[in-house]
Amino acid sequence: MATTTHITKSISCLSISSTTRTPLITSSFLTLSSFGPRFNTQHLKFTYKYTPSFNFKPFCSSSSSPSSSSSSSFGSRLEETVKKTVSENPVVVYSKTWCSYSSEVKSLFKRLGVDPVVIELDELGAQGPQLQKVLERLTGQHTVPNVFIGGNHIGGCTDTMKLHHKGELESLLAEANAKNPQI
Repeated sequence: MATTTHITKSISCLSISSTTRTPLITSSFLTLSSFGPRFNTQHLKFTYKYTPSFNFKPFCSSSSSPSSSSSSSFGSRLEETVKKTVSENPVVVYSKTWCSYSSEVKSLFKRLGVDPVVIELDELGAQGPQLQKVLERLTGQHTVPNVFIGGNHIGGCTDTMKLHHKGELESLLAEANAKNPQI
């Protein structure tokens, strides 16, 4: 009688390169299947590099089998990472490279002498949509840009521009110590 065994292990890590401050997302999937005397082992490893302005702190999640608890655990870790990133940086913009509204907000900050942490969701592979879902759960906003100043959610492009036109954005940036020192 043949035996059937199937073991799946997935590990996802997000870390920052200490030399270049470039984020590295490494996903490894190991599948071991045995059907009687025959063994088939595959090992796949992917490493992605993104923009140096990305500032997630290292974390890893590991699970023995894909399940709702492991995906919710991963979502919880992503949520913790978002909260930490937002609280540790004066200005954070979750963006997509092709989005004109995101470009408008990033240009505004540049004109104001602000260097925000910019996280381009469309450059994160499969984790981009997951991160966007976490942002929606935290903020109620499902679009980009998703702007945070001084740890507080500001909103999107329209909200940021309204604050700028009312003269309130600059004071928020000053309170968050977001402006680059003029040399």
